[in-house]
Amino acid sequence: MAIELRQQLRLTQQLIMTPQLQMAIKLLQLSRLELMETIRQELEENPALEEVQDFTTEEQTAEQAEPPAEAPASEKEIEIGEKITDEIDWSNYFDDYNTPGRINFEQEERESPSFEAFIASKDSLCSHLLWQLLMTSPTGEEETVGSLIIGNLNSDGYLDASLEYLVETSGATTEEVTRILALLQTFDPIGVCARDLKECLLLQIRNIGLEGTIVSDIITHHLHHLENKNYKAIARGLKISIEDVVGAVDIIKRLEPKPGRLYSEEEPQYINPDIFVYKLDQEFVIVLNDDGMPKLRVNSFYKNAITRGEIVSGKAKDYLQDKMRSAAWLIRSIHQRQRTIYKVMESIVRFQRDFFEKGITQLKPMVLRDVAQDIGMHESTISRVTTNKYAYTPQGIFELKFFFNSSINRIHGEAIASASVMEKIRQVIDKEDPRKPYSDSKIAEILEQSNIDIARRTVAKYRELLKVLSSNKRKEF
Repeated sequence: MAIELRQQLRLTQQLIMTPQLQMAIKLLQLSRLELMETIRQELEENPALEEVQDFTTEEQTAEQAEPPAEAPASEKEIEIGEKITDEIDWSNYFDDYNTPGRINFEQEERESPSFEAFIASKDSLCSHLLWQLLMTSPTGEEETVGSLIIGNLNSDGYLDASLEYLVETSGATTEEVTRILALLQTFDPIGVCARDLKECLLLQIRNIGLEGTIVSDIITHHLHHLENKNYKAIARGLKISIEDVVGAVDIIKRLEPKPGRLYSEEEPQYINPDIFVYKLDQEFVIVLNDDGMPKLRVNSFYKNAITRGEIVSGKAKDYLQDKMRSAAWLIRSIHQRQRTIYKVMESIVRFQRDFFEKGITQLKPMVLRDVAQDIGMHESTISRVTTNKYAYTPQGIFELKFFFNSSINRIHGEAIASASVMEKIRQVIDKEDPRKPYSDSKIAEILEQSNIDIARRTVAKYRELLKVLSSNKRKEF
C-alpha cells in the first residue's frame, strides 16, 4: 500500500475561549482574599498596571480649610499688666539660671523596640515541655531522650511513637526511656505524653488524688460502656448503684481528653464578607465590600507613549501593547465580577426576603436555576459566583451557597427548605427533657404536627449533620 501526502480543506466549528473570557471566569470564582492576591501579583509583574493613590497633600488640605474668623472689635486682647522694672539684677539672674546644676539633657542612642516586642508570642506545647524539662537540670542523655519524646507528640499531646522506637533511636535502655517518659507525664498540662485516651484520663485522676476509686475503675475497665452511656452495664460490672456511676461520670466529664489543644498553634480564620446586606426603613440595601481593594488603571505614561507614536522598538512596542491589553482586561474583568456578584445577591434577596426579615426557619427552597433565569445568566456562572463568597446579613454571616438547598414537602401548602427543617429539628432537641430525649421517630411526629412531611431516616441524617447524638446518648440520669 502506497503512502502519500494530500491536502484537504475541512470546515469545522469549535468553541474557543478568548483570553478575556478565561480571565473573567477565573476571577469570578476567586474569593476576596484570592482576588486581592491576584491583583497584587499582577501589579508586580505588569508595568502597564498601576494603583490609583487616593490621598490629599497637606497643601491641599490647608487650601480647603476655612480661614479663621476675625475677632469682633468689641472684644479686647488680653494684656499683661506686669511691667519689668529696672531694679532686677540681671547679671545675678543669668548666673543663677544658666548654671548646669543637676539639669542635664541626655540623648538616648538606643534604638526603640520594634512593634513585635510588645506582642506576646503564643507558647507552643513543645517549647512549654522543653522549658519544664530543662528546669529539672537533666543530664545529657536525659535531655536527648526527653527531647525525642517531646518531638514525637501530636497536636493533642499524645505520644505517637512506640517505646521500642524511642529506645532504638535514642540508644538508651528501656528502663531509662520509661523513667523519663514517666517524668514527662507529670508535666503541665496534666495528661500530656499519654499513649492513649485511657492513660491520659488516668494520669489526670492520679493528679487529683482519685487513683483506686470508682472513677479510675470506670476508666480502666468500662470506658467502652462510658462512650455509649451504658450506665446500667457499668453499675452491674462494678456492683454499685446508678447514682454512684452518675457521680463518677460527672467527674470524668471535667477531665481534658486532649491536653495539647490548650497550646494549639492553629490561628483562627476570620471570615471577611464579600457583600453586606443592610435593612434601611423597609428595604434591603446591598453594599459590596471594597475595603482594601486597590483601584486600578492603565499607566498613563506608557499609554501616551503608544498613542503619540513615539519611537519605540518593535519588540518593546509589542511588549507594551500586550501588557496594556492585559491590564485593561483585568480591570474590565474585575468590574464585571463585581456587577455579577451584585446581581446574584440582589436576586437572592428577592427570593429569600422572609429569611432576611424573620430568620432561618423562613428559608425557602431554591436552586441555581431560579437565580440564573431571574438575572439571565447560565447556571455555571451562578455556581462560580456563589463559591467561596460570604454575605453579612441581619441574620448573621452566611455563605452564598447556603441559600441554595433542597425542598421538603409539607402536608398542606408549599414546600419548605431543608435548612429550615434542620433548624426546626435543632429547636425541638433544645426544648426536650434531657432525661427523656426524643427519638428520631418522635421528632418526625412532632414535625408532622407542624405540617412537615419527613421520614425518620431523614431526621437521623439531618441530626447527624447538626452533630447531635442519638437519643440514648443524649439521655441524662
